[in-house]
Amino acid sequence: MSVEIPSGILANLSGLLGVTEPALKLLITVFTGYPLALAHRKYIYGKDENLQHLFFITTGFILGYWNYGTDIFHCVFTILFTYCTLLILNGSALSVAVTFVFNMSYLLIGYYYSSTNDYDINWMMPYCILVLRLIGIAYDYYDGHQPIENLSSDSKQLALEKRPTILEMYGHCFFPAAFLVGPQFSMKRYQKFVSGKYSKKGTTNEPPDCIHAALKRFALGVLYVIVFQILKLFVSDEYMVSDEFGTSNILSRMLLLGMWGRQTLYKYISCWLLSEGGCILFGLSYNGEDENGVEKWNGVENIKLTVFENTTEFSQYIQSFNVNTNHWVGQYVYKRLKFLGNRYISQLAALLFLAVWHGFHSGYYVCFFFEFVIIYMERDVKSIVKSNESLSKFFSSDHLQLPLQIILRLYTFVFMGWSLLPFALLSFDRYWKAFGNANYSGIILFVMWPIVYAPILRYFLKDNRTKPE
Repeated sequence: MSVEIPSGILANLSGLLGVTEPALKLLITVFTGYPLALAHRKYIYGKDENLQHLFFITTGFILGYWNYGTDIFHCVFTILFTYCTLLILNGSALSVAVTFVFNMSYLLIGYYYSSTNDYDINWMMPYCILVLRLIGIAYDYYDGHQPIENLSSDSKQLALEKRPTILEMYGHCFFPAAFLVGPQFSMKRYQKFVSGKYSKKGTTNEPPDCIHAALKRFALGVLYVIVFQILKLFVSDEYMVSDEFGTSNILSRMLLLGMWGRQTLYKYISCWLLSEGGCILFGLSYNGEDENGVEKWNGVENIKLTVFENTTEFSQYIQSFNVNTNHWVGQYVYKRLKFLGNRYISQLAALLFLAVWHGFHSGYYVCFFFEFVIIYMERDVKSIVKSNESLSKFFSSDHLQLPLQIILRLYTFVFMGWSLLPFALLSFDRYWKAFGNANYSGIILFVMWPIVYAPILRYFLKDNRTKPE
């Protein structure tokens, strides 16, 4: 159930901008993080911690209720359940298991009853973010009860020796600049922020000098919103499954596929940049100082734009896109499977978790399958080149660097679009039609690599491999 707007202003504005009303409300909510951050800086920063918790809880809940009505109480309940689990089971392995199973089950049941064949903007959006936050708290509290020598360097920094209070739980989860679209951040970071650890240099209760850094991310966010809207004039989800796209020449199709991929990603990037700017303005994003003593405000950075816009291999997309979620999965899924003794199995399990976390649509599973096989192919290619002296010299030639850079950038540009087709189109009939429109190029290139191309290359190159001295 959602809150009705009798005036119809939002409906008229959403029609004018060509977006749905829920999407417009979500965007307005992200922008609202800025005036709330200014109010917090002026009136509440450095004050009693419980007062700050109540400010975040109240404002975050109001924004959630405005977007999703009484459905926001799903989030209220699951936070309470998780708190009670930690209260009763303390920092035990069982508390982690119960928190994990309960929240993931609640998420999947929610998907079952509320998902459609389109990209849904409903209470499941903030809850899927909340699931990771709650599971992370349970893991960190568990780590806080383990011998410190058994913890990784990351776990040592995030471990919680003391159970968070119920106000800390709700304040962390309802933090208004990050509740609805992220980014993820740890309870430890939230506690340091509220206690004044990120305050202005030389003080304990004055807001930090981070307004300029926040405005830079805000400006980038607005820029990406504009570029996203411009790209929508040329490509759309419906266009990718249209006969018009399928009958255009192959070069146009590949370039339009890449353009569509960028447009799809810019939808997320613009929201993340705007949300991050709000977090910076609050002062949450402090990340130490660089070698020149300049404060860094990239502590909750979710998109590394320089890396993202200059990718030459898919691993760089993973390093630069949805950074906090990828880091969360690495910390709480991938590394926890180290006992399996095989990084490919651990990686596959982490990607399967991500697919399940997104929902039941087959497109999610196909998308993350392609991520796995593409990364596998790129590692295999590097291994083959590195093990062959002639190929190594050829690809390290100075004259080849510029054309190689161009080719690799085009490769990542086009095939990121290919990889996103199932993720965005969701249902098999739609993304398979789009695959056909793109001549099944990704299947031919990536799926066939370990079956056909790699064995042939290794056979013909085996006599040229560098022999040990």
